[in-house]
Amino acid sequence: MIELNDVYVVYHEKSSVAGVSLRIEPGEFVYLLGSSGAGKSTLLKLLYMDLLPTRGDIRIGEFESKNLKKKEIPFLRRQLGIVFQDFRLLRDRSVYDNIAFALMVTDTPKIEVPKKVMKVLAEVGLSNKKNRMPYELSGGEQQRVVIARALVNDPIVILADEPTGNLDPETSMEIMQLLLKINEKGTAIIMATHDHEIVKKIPKRIIRMEKGALASSEILN
Repeated sequence: MIELNDVYVVYHEKSSVAGVSLRIEPGEFVYLLGSSGAGKSTLLKLLYMDLLPTRGDIRIGEFESKNLKKKEIPFLRRQLGIVFQDFRLLRDRSVYDNIAFALMVTDTPKIEVPKKVMKVLAEVGLSNKKNRMPYELSGGEQQRVVIARALVNDPIVILADEPTGNLDPETSMEIMQLLLKINEKGTAIIMATHDHEIVKKIPKRIIRMEKGALASSEILN
């Protein structure tokens, strides 16, 4: 489903990603581990084509970076759900409208929007908060809205960049249980994290990065 072949990203003659080759299968749950500056966020940006490789090739489903036209990037991103540490919700719109906006920008027929929004709100346990504004929600609830927004276009993979980074341990585990439930239904999860406690409690495949390169790949049981 996702394949990187000898991928480099070079800024000002310095590599931020160096020689990464990687394959992720449909339905996998993968942790990206590494210290700040190791290249985790850069790798995620490559996957949703916010960055293109300086060298090498990335294949995501039917899309391939070396042949990708700019007008095709929105179609690629419809297959991806993106979850950020800092939520990035529209502060002047309700929970419902934040999720509906993700459908509107992908030209979903208006008649389908209410059903799709309420479906994902039910999945994340926020049906009763649809009319709330983001500032009226707790951090955990805001992250649930972000996950609902990521899910609403039925992605093949969710890319999560430190999704528990701003949450307390109890709320972090609630978010992890939600991601596990989504993964069990067949959606792949690629999660960048610093939280080694979560990795210990919920063992999955681990990809470690150091200085922009893959240091190791292992599967924990």
